[in-house]
Order: sequence, then C-alpha cells, then structure tokens
Amino acid sequence: MAFAGSPFEDITVQELIQQIESRRKAEKKLPTWHNTGGIYYPKKLNIEQTSSEITAKYKASLLKGKTVADCTGGFGVDSYYFSKQAEHVTHFEINSTLSSIANHNFKQLDAPNVTCKAVDGVKAIQKELYDSIYIDPSRRHETKGKVFFLKDCEPNIPLHLSEILNSSQLLLVKTAPMLDISIGLEELKHVFEIHIVAVNNEVKELLWLLKADYNGSVKIVTKNFKKNETETYSFTYNETAEAFYDEPKRFLYEPNAAILKSGAFSLLSKDFKLKKLHEHTHLYTSEALRNFPGRRFMIEAVLPYSKKELKKQGIEKANITTRNFPESVSTIRKKHKIKDGGEIYLFFTTIYTSKKVVLICSKIKDAI
Repeated sequence: MAFAGSPFEDITVQELIQQIESRRKAEKKLPTWHNTGGIYYPKKLNIEQTSSEITAKYKASLLKGKTVADCTGGFGVDSYYFSKQAEHVTHFEINSTLSSIANHNFKQLDAPNVTCKAVDGVKAIQKELYDSIYIDPSRRHETKGKVFFLKDCEPNIPLHLSEILNSSQLLLVKTAPMLDISIGLEELKHVFEIHIVAVNNEVKELLWLLKADYNGSVKIVTKNFKKNETETYSFTYNETAEAFYDEPKRFLYEPNAAILKSGAFSLLSKDFKLKKLHEHTHLYTSEALRNFPGRRFMIEAVLPYSKKELKKQGIEKANITTRNFPESVSTIRKKHKIKDGGEIYLFFTTIYTSKKVVLICSKIKDAI
C-alpha cells in the first residue's frame, strides 16, 4: 500500500496505514474497539500508551460517585469504562486531534454520558466539583526523556495537588511500574491505597488513591489478572514480620510480579506459613502444599551448584530462573548447554546457609 498509494481521493496513504497498524495493535489489547464498526484510530504510540481493557475496568471499580473527570483522557479507554460506573464523565484531552478521535469513538461505542473537552484538564477541573478525578501523567519530558519522579511528569501532580483535591474528595493517579513506591509516597500526600496491577504476571500500572486531608496508614493491594483467575494479596505499607528460613522442602513458591514489586517478602512468610530460602532470595518453601499468589512447584531434587552435578542429570531442555545468584540465565544456558522450554523448571539460587544450589522442579497446575 505504501508504494501503490491510497485508493481514496480524500484519504492519504499515511492515514490508511495508521488505521491498519493501530487496529492491529488494538486487537488483543482493546477487543471492544477492534470489534466495533466505525472506530477511528490514532497513531500506534497512542495505542501503546493507553490502558488495556483489563486495567481500565479495574480502575473504574475504584472510583466513586456520579461525576468523574478524566484529566488526561487520551484515546478514551479509561473514560469509556468510567462511563459504565458513573452518570457522567468529562474527558479532558489537551491534544485537540486526540480529543476529536475519542469523541467520535464514544458515539460508535454508545457512550452518550461522556463529554469531550480539548483543554488542559488540571486547569479546567479547578472551576468545577467532581466526585472522582483521574490523572495519568505523561512520563516523557521534552528535555529529560523518560523520567522517574512525579514532579518531572506532565502534569506535575505534586505541584498542583492541593488545587486538584479542592475539586474532588477522591483522586486516582496512574503511574508506570518503574516508579519506586517509597519515592511516590514522599512526593504525594494524602495517599490511602496503592494498587499494583499485573496482567499475566507483568506489572502494568501503579494506582494511587488519595483523599483530601487523609494522613493515615497506606494499604497496598496487589492484583495479578490471569486468564482464568485473579490473584489478590493486601497488606499495610511498612507492616513488618519476622521471616524464618529453611532449606528447600517438598514445595517451592515464587511470588507473582505484583507482589515482588510490593516488597512484602517477610509478610508472605508469615501469612502463608512458609519459610524463605534466604533473606535476599524471594523464594519460599514448605512441606505441605499451600494456596499462594504466584507459581507453585514440586521440588524433585536439590543439587549443589557444579557443572559436574548438573551434567549427571542429563537435562538438555528446561525453564530456567535465577534468584540471588551470580550468573545470568543466558550464561547458565550457554555454560551447561540447556535449551529453553519443556516441563522441567530449574531454579538457580542461594539458600540461607550461603550455598549455591539448583532446584529441579515440576510445576503444579492443580491442587494436590
């Protein structure tokens, strides 16, 4: 098509290619949009940056009240799902082209309770009152490139926080997974909950819930959305527990990505009655099988780490994971000539006695 040109007089070939590429991007991430006729797509980058339907639905469940302001509306996925919960949603998007696209698509999606305004959302909301406000600050800076502090994002939420909370009692802020939770809490006041959202064991978003005048403890909620189930684990930030250590027993447990991001390593040991393998090895073990928010394995053998011991096993293909181990997965594969895949799982790790070991495991799919 790029060489043949556009078959339509009033549509450029570049615009046609944009529609084809972006629609392909939306097929799995945004099936509702992909399966709805008359949808107009923005550039691929906008599709890549937008929320998935899974995470948008979850965000909508966190907001309260009849009126919602989406200050950074973008393509409109979050606003669409907010409209399923609230009586009215205002979609603010400073990019007039993107605002126009979202407005067109809301009509195709039959979402009449969404109003689009092509203005700066943070400035606009200061003239109104809403039950809930949502902001997804841009994590790219014109001069700094990718940024890691909220104060460097656009809009600058820490700078405008008091004005924003004057317009609503509830604020939901989305940040990228790379943001350190302790740094975020230093920058943001009035946080009462942080939701760490993963999809298929990949952390996608951190969601910060704020209330005006709230200064209490912060609840951490981890969610891992899998194909047939959702793993949930919650705790209070800075809650402590004494961890206990032991050598590998019959079963091995690997926390999901949302929990690993949360840092609740000692609490897992207490809450699920498990022993840790090492202070810095975030793997757990037990003699009896437990329910657990992550992957579970049967330990078939425990080997001291040496080329000779591993060679005796004759393993040519396996899934390899390293935890608190000096060599990378690629180095191990090359050194021991082990291909990726198969039914065998190898964990190269360090146990509490400081010994380097290899755990040969099989994955548990159903409860024993």
